[in-house]
Amino acid sequence: MADEIATADPTSTPTEELEKLVIRFAGDSGDGMQLAGSRFTDASALFGNDLATLPSFPAEIRAPAGTLPGVSSFQVQIADFDILTAGDAPDCLVAMNPAALMKNLKDLRQGGTLIINTDTFEERNLAKAGYESNPLDEDSDLLKGYRVIKVPMDELTKEAVKGSGVSGRNVLRSKNFFALGLMAWLFHRPTEPTLEWVDKKFAKLPEVAEANKSAFQAGYTFGVATEATKNTFAVKPAALRDGTYTNVNGNTALAWGLIAAARKADLPLFYGTYPITPASDVLHELSRHKNFGVRTFQAEDEIAGVGTTIGAAFAGNLAVTGSSGPGIALKSEAISLAFMLELPMIVINVQRGGPSTGLPTKPEQSDLLFSLYGRHGEAPLPVLAIPSPSAAFEMAIEAARVAIKYMTPVILLSDNYVANGSEPWLLPDVDSIPEIEVEFATKPNGPDGSFLPYMRNIDTFARPWAVPGTPGLEHRVGGLEKESISGNVSYDPANHQLMTDTRAWKVANIANDIPPLEVDGDEDAEILVLGWGSTFGSVRAAARRARNDGVKVATANLRYLHPMPRNVDEVLRSYDKILIPELNTGQLLKLIRAEFLIDAVGLNKVAGEPFKVTEISEKIMEMVK
Repeated sequence: MADEIATADPTSTPTEELEKLVIRFAGDSGDGMQLAGSRFTDASALFGNDLATLPSFPAEIRAPAGTLPGVSSFQVQIADFDILTAGDAPDCLVAMNPAALMKNLKDLRQGGTLIINTDTFEERNLAKAGYESNPLDEDSDLLKGYRVIKVPMDELTKEAVKGSGVSGRNVLRSKNFFALGLMAWLFHRPTEPTLEWVDKKFAKLPEVAEANKSAFQAGYTFGVATEATKNTFAVKPAALRDGTYTNVNGNTALAWGLIAAARKADLPLFYGTYPITPASDVLHELSRHKNFGVRTFQAEDEIAGVGTTIGAAFAGNLAVTGSSGPGIALKSEAISLAFMLELPMIVINVQRGGPSTGLPTKPEQSDLLFSLYGRHGEAPLPVLAIPSPSAAFEMAIEAARVAIKYMTPVILLSDNYVANGSEPWLLPDVDSIPEIEVEFATKPNGPDGSFLPYMRNIDTFARPWAVPGTPGLEHRVGGLEKESISGNVSYDPANHQLMTDTRAWKVANIANDIPPLEVDGDEDAEILVLGWGSTFGSVRAAARRARNDGVKVATANLRYLHPMPRNVDEVLRSYDKILIPELNTGQLLKLIRAEFLIDAVGLNKVAGEPFKVTEISEKIMEMVK
């Protein structure tokens, strides 16, 4: 069947060459839109396009069918050049039902292609979506200005899967593959990757595999036979750096980075956690790699998860715990304990819309101040942020390096956009990744043959890492203040001042061991756009657009939020105007104003969606004019 589809003549329909293309699949959360989008993305990645994705789905496992809250979507931008975001407005929208059309039509650009499953536009579904009349009726003006392809997908899918062995309600579960087949024809996507994936995924369910492949072929054939549009579209492969690429999302890259860090440190990796959206996939991915010595522990709650992680750190593991904002709040007391014990540990916070349960499947950057200050007492920690899905790999390794070298917990910030978004990633040369030096205490270090657990390294001020069971290295641990050097419990005021200052200085000193803040753009720029975390792509793309309009722009992205790179003050004072876009109400803006006394301007958004490039570029134009 793969050969049959791959060699099918896509008719004499003219093909329009495009530099880039934005496509959105939308339907019920049970319509398989995430799967369809992922398969389209992987086929495009194998074809050689650069790409970026934006999945969006309800918080409920199965939201009410046919309703607006139940709409799930997957957006992907593919291009023949280096791109940075999933795109602002779709060029093509696949709407599997009225609710998907109602919720997404406003985003489709004028003149764009609209593919509609007409079989779902019946009275009950129209009412659920809020339509008073059917937008597909000839007298409706709602769809004017779009290239509309009407397809009875339900009926054609039922016909296509006859004889596959699938029956009943399961028949319509293949209609996402019908849509995918039609899209493969319309946008000249290779068919082999999808068909091979189906065979592998459903190897134990041959009837399901046959149904999905038949539906895919039917969708492709529908395009060929009906010549559904006046022209098809093609996007050539991008000129990427030589090497082997894979399509990766942020959570997967983060998990792989943790594994690489453990190997480079020659330590067992322990991940103690409790499932929470959107961090759970880090646990899922790590649990697949026991062959690398990875131990994963799904605890009964967040507090138990971080407690086991502290124990693993004490026992000499690369110890990691992960969560989202609500879980980090529950872990905060134990994180303070790990800080007081001065143990190396990584705390991953995959941010989401808050507060409380908030918007659990939507992106936000609202945990920055909480990550910096959300502990009792004076407990400063290193805080790092991941700018893009592929960068999660290197930032995980860097978090491990800092934690181990300075004997401190490290908070690593991701968010839902990074975690579930994907992009091509050039596989690194594993041998080129630097080793992470680990120095366990092996013998007593006191002049009298005793062990002094707070006798610090003169360069890093890190205390010795003494693994339990090592003869002669018995020492006291706990949350009570320790006497400098000896580690005995101390209530002495001068000692508490000394230990508080020492722990803070140790973390502040990390600024001498991190790269300077890099600036991209025009040397004589009129404005600096400063971001952190996942605003990286939107900021860079907006700067490109502004430069095309004749504006000189520079951009920078902070990966180290505490301590910040040494040159931040110098960089900021090099520009008359500074714009700080954030998916919060201005948290980095507050820090910049407080720390550097610079009156930057904020661009803030808490809508549960990432910045559109136009939002930032328009603000740049407003500020320079």
